[in-house]
Amino acid sequence: MDNDVLKLLEDRYQGFSKRQKKIADYIRDNYDKAAFMTAGKLADEIGISESTVVRFAADLGFEGYPEMKRALQNDVRSRLTSVQRIEAARYLTDDRQILKRVTAADIDRISAIVSANDNDNFTRAVDEVIGAKNIYIIGLRTSISLATFFGYYLNLLREGVHTVRDTAANQIFEQLIRLGEGDLLIAMSFPRYSRQTAEAMKYAKSVGAKTLAITNDENSPLCEYGDISLFAKSDMVSILDSLAAPMSLINALIVATAGRLQESALEMFNKLEGIWSELDVYE
Repeated sequence: MDNDVLKLLEDRYQGFSKRQKKIADYIRDNYDKAAFMTAGKLADEIGISESTVVRFAADLGFEGYPEMKRALQNDVRSRLTSVQRIEAARYLTDDRQILKRVTAADIDRISAIVSANDNDNFTRAVDEVIGAKNIYIIGLRTSISLATFFGYYLNLLREGVHTVRDTAANQIFEQLIRLGEGDLLIAMSFPRYSRQTAEAMKYAKSVGAKTLAITNDENSPLCEYGDISLFAKSDMVSILDSLAAPMSLINALIVATAGRLQESALEMFNKLEGIWSELDVYE
């Protein structure tokens, strides 16, 4: 079935009963809040019974209200502004439950990485990381922390690693000017997607470089330009998106790369330990 809830509401609106139209109207006008309400809370906001809301989800073809709510969340997540995220977060939980809810959600997202990714695809990604002449890593906006972390460790494991700085669009392409055949561009972006990151991938393809996309799912605009795509959910409702799952995926890529480059990695870290000791870097 079509899981685009807003489209379903539009297509079937004329056939709805009066109460169903009331639910549909509220969801369309307040999708940023409705997507994260319980059935009871939605019913209270509209002034109808909870059972009516539950039946409405079933009438749309969903197994139940939770499935409809998840579909609506996927529908609207990329549309939410920061202000809307703050407003929507009020319907999630109270302060006493935030720690439990946030950590539990992160655990679920990390656990989903395995089922979301083909192991052969992951191995191909590691092959490209090891075999590329040069690696350029781009992650803008909230993904800059992921790109910086990934770039830091890859730079310790091999030569020719460049992390693209988050700056003006023309300066981003200046940093990619030497990108070409035999090189690899690793790009990461999650809803709301960075347009510049997608443009950088498009440019990489035009000059014959390989591309690796790290993003949330196959609907991401990065997948259009990715020779390889790896997936990790970043979604979270509030002013931020959780990066726990993407970071876990990047950790796996780093560990796999280090395992394949074991001898050279050991040599590099032995040198670093000597430098760190001489300079009193650590307590």
